[in-house]
Formats: sequence, structure tokens, C-alpha cells
Amino acid sequence: MGLKAAADRLAVMLATGLYLSYIPLKLFEVLRFPRLRIGTGAGLIGTIEGLLVTPVLPEGSIRFSFFLIAAALLSCWLCGRAEKVLGNHDDSRIVLDEMAGFWTAIAFLPRNPWTLGAAFVLFRILDSLKPWPVRRLENLPGGLGVVADDLGAGIYANLLVYPLLPWLTS
Repeated sequence: MGLKAAADRLAVMLATGLYLSYIPLKLFEVLRFPRLRIGTGAGLIGTIEGLLVTPVLPEGSIRFSFFLIAAALLSCWLCGRAEKVLGNHDDSRIVLDEMAGFWTAIAFLPRNPWTLGAAFVLFRILDSLKPWPVRRLENLPGGLGVVADDLGAGIYANLLVYPLLPWLTS
């Protein structure tokens, strides 16, 4: 296997959340359910993966800021490469963008179960609804278009969690 093929396989493996995003798609296929317009469920898998990784993310504003910037840039590159291999813009199997979006949703928030839960629910709702101008971000080219809408949904979710903090941290 050549270096390019190995890099493509690695990009697809990481962008699909270690291939876990294939599970809901296979369930639709095996159970012969029609795909719903609201999605395949793969985004939920990606968000769950983002939540599960949260305990090992860096603490502190500066360290988390550097991590989030690096994660967003790397996600754009990996998702862009994966979408070329998979042959679809923002292929539903790509879930690394949901992970980066969820990490944006929890940025600079206390990491307790209530806050993480609120960020999770709000991010999933906003990622599905894609309020203005988040939906427009999908039209950006390549991996940037794959990731930018999730980062936008994450920003909205983050801003909506802040007013809830008195109830979530008491």
C-alpha cells in the first residue's frame, strides 16, 4: 500500500470516528428502514464519541483554546480528505466534525454532568436544525464546509448554556 492510500485510509478511519459511524447506516440497511430526512444517526454517534473523549481534553482556557484550534484545523483537513475518498460532500459517515462541534459547545464551561448534558442536547438540536447562518457554512468548499457548520452549531450551543449555568452548577 502506498503512502497516499495509507493516508486516505487513516483519514477515513479518523473522520468516521474509528468507523463507528457506519453502525447506524448498517442498521438502516439491515432492518430495511427508510432513511429519514432528519438524518442517519451517525451525527449522534460522533457527538457521543466527543463526549466520551472529554475527560482527557486539556483543562484551562489557554490550553483548551490551543487544543480546539488544532482540533478544528485538523478536522477540516481530515474531513476534506475523507470526503474525497468517500465521494460525497459532507458524507453522513463523517463524524469528526460533530466531535469538534461538541468540543466547541463545551469550551470554557465547567465539566460537570449537567453542563455537559445541556451542551450535548443543545448541540444535537442546533446541529440538526442548523439555524441561520450555520446552514450556509455547509456550502464552504471541502473539509471547511464539513466542519464549519458544526463549529457554528457548537458556538450557538455554548452561548445558550451560559445563561443556564446557575442551575447547572448548583
